[in-house]
Amino acid sequence: MKNTLLRWLDSDVGHSFRTSPVAVTAAVIAFVCIFCSVFAGWVAPHNPFDLASLELGDARLPPAWSEGGTGKYLLGTDDQGRDILSALIYGARISLVVGVVSVILSVVVGVLMGLLAGFLGGWLDAFLMRLCDVMLSFPPILVALLIAGVGRALFPNAHESLAFGVLIISISLTGWVQYARTVRGSTLVERSKEYVQAARVTGVAPLRIMLRHVLPNVTGPVLVLATIQVATAIITEATLSFLGVGVPPTSPSLGTLIRVGNDYLFSGEWWITVFPGAMLVLIALSVNLLGDWLRDALNPRLR
Repeated sequence: MKNTLLRWLDSDVGHSFRTSPVAVTAAVIAFVCIFCSVFAGWVAPHNPFDLASLELGDARLPPAWSEGGTGKYLLGTDDQGRDILSALIYGARISLVVGVVSVILSVVVGVLMGLLAGFLGGWLDAFLMRLCDVMLSFPPILVALLIAGVGRALFPNAHESLAFGVLIISISLTGWVQYARTVRGSTLVERSKEYVQAARVTGVAPLRIMLRHVLPNVTGPVLVLATIQVATAIITEATLSFLGVGVPPTSPSLGTLIRVGNDYLFSGEWWITVFPGAMLVLIALSVNLLGDWLRDALNPRLR
């Protein structure tokens, strides 16, 4: 593991990372957010899901450094008496899980569709590309609102896990299109190269050529696009939760916290919505900056 890390740092991409203060700062911020989210049970000072530990008398307390704040709650509390800092840590975990899982699902579907369309061509290519055109005509937020609304109408008493599933599918339904179009373009270039023609002449099956020879050579743009799309998926989840069609209100996701705090913003309890909003911006900005650096690092024209 150590030798692998050292080899990566000595590579061109590693040198680009070490010499870019923006990339290093974004990586540190993203690592801290991911670490706190994964180990929320040990890092968070309180458990916002433990209803027995909540005290309604502590509701809407200001941050510890503000007038009227207490040392028990560093960033204050929300309308239910939950610690804002703990809710941010657990909420970031929910947002990151929804964003990462939806992007993984989009990558799997999009890469498969792009490989089939670009390598096989013909009527399958035409059909898949027309399907992409149709999906691009619908805004992702509108599709997510439609699916979430239909899901709630069909399953009004569904478990919370179903709500997360509907949210992930809603984001993934339009997210795969960009990967499919990107992979198709790269596959059209790769399938005419000599190594693919040589594999065909030797009798290698088309599926094996796609997975073993073509796929490794088209993953560069997919990796860059997936990194950037994680931030977009997180913002989409927060938007849907803010509109009330995302995760359940009992789950302290970043969008839910912003929606709750919006009701108290003009009454003086600014911390309920400002801190979740700042956390959302911090995560999305750090991931976007990493994606921009990765795009430049993998671009041979900029080396």
